[in-house]
Amino acid sequence: MKGPLFYAKILLFGEYGIIKDSKGLAIPFNSYKGALKSANNLSGEAKKSNESLSKFYNYLASLNSDIVSFDLTSLKNDIDTGMYFDSSIPQGYGVGSSGALVASIYDQYATDKITVLENLTRDKLLTLKQVFSLMESFFHGKSSGLDPLNSYLSLPILINSKENIEPAGIPSQKEGKGAVFLLDSEQIGETEPMVNIFMNKMKNEGFRKMISEEFSLHTDACIEDFLQGNIKSLFGNVKKLSKVVLANFKPMIPSAFHKVWEKGIQTNDYYLKLCGSGGGGYILGFTEDYEKAKNSLQEYKLELVYRF
Repeated sequence: MKGPLFYAKILLFGEYGIIKDSKGLAIPFNSYKGALKSANNLSGEAKKSNESLSKFYNYLASLNSDIVSFDLTSLKNDIDTGMYFDSSIPQGYGVGSSGALVASIYDQYATDKITVLENLTRDKLLTLKQVFSLMESFFHGKSSGLDPLNSYLSLPILINSKENIEPAGIPSQKEGKGAVFLLDSEQIGETEPMVNIFMNKMKNEGFRKMISEEFSLHTDACIEDFLQGNIKSLFGNVKKLSKVVLANFKPMIPSAFHKVWEKGIQTNDYYLKLCGSGGGGYILGFTEDYEKAKNSLQEYKLELVYRF
């Protein structure tokens, strides 16, 4: 067997904010992908993946949900005969490795699935998000369901609030100087501990005020600018967001990158923000001049996501 490909995702804006119902914008990232495959003799990563799928099967079998059911017999049979998830998506990097896996299992084994070819009403999108949240919680303890949704639909998704999500049209890429890029921290980040830090911080009134009055405000402005193609205004708002994140999300930024982050704000060569929950993995960068940013960050591995 060989299943269809599911892609990585990048949450351009909205990390942490979407937990608290502010806006978010996620786009598929086709450089990394995964698919279900099977082999008779498993070793290495394929064997590990197969063992992980066994545990995932047990979790899905115990769900007893009224919004989704699976062909558990086929799933168990396929796992027992060597199915694994063959993926180039780096794990713990904030680009949705578990999301692509969840999307592929839903696609292959959900018994009454909502397909990508249907007229995707808001209700259907919300149902999908709920299903994916339930499924992906196995990996993260608590999941918004957004990563698998993005991977499953392979469309940019605008999150207006928990109850209001829609496919978004993003401006087509231009061959300009500006870019969105990934900066490799060369450390693995874990989602659950980072989310726990955030939740503890949210108990503090000052932090909550900062989230609603600064973080969410700048995030919403960035999304608006990006979707409208207001590039000049976008960089002004990304700079503000980068400052707020550096001041308030230090535990989520690997300590080796605090100065690199600060340097971008001071020189305006680039602005950094979290990619996913942080703590390692990729850091997301925005620059008006990619060559200048590459020069400024020449010690690090960069990967291009989008051109302005």
